[in-house]
Amino acid sequence: MTGDRWSMPVIRALDDGPMRFTALMNAVEGISHRMLTRTLRSLERDGLVSRTSYPESPPRVEYELTELGETLSEPVRAFIRWTQQHQSEIEESRRRFDG
Repeated sequence: MTGDRWSMPVIRALDDGPMRFTALMNAVEGISHRMLTRTLRSLERDGLVSRTSYPESPPRVEYELTELGETLSEPVRAFIRWTQQHQSEIEESRRRFDG
């Protein structure tokens, strides 16, 4: 999970409460259907996200953070804030590195 590009944005989106797959796709900018499926399965495997399927027609599935997943909410928000605060420095460093 730690090196995964999409886990933090998905966790951040689910921090607002349970979401359906399509709502998550809309909330996480740029993620593909396949990548969201893989990310959710990985987070579910790690015990960070739970998947609830409701016996309705049409079928409804919701994803939400588990108790363990909720413990990541604040660190993820802090990392996002840090990234936003230092974005220009990061971009400058990349420009220097890439020459």
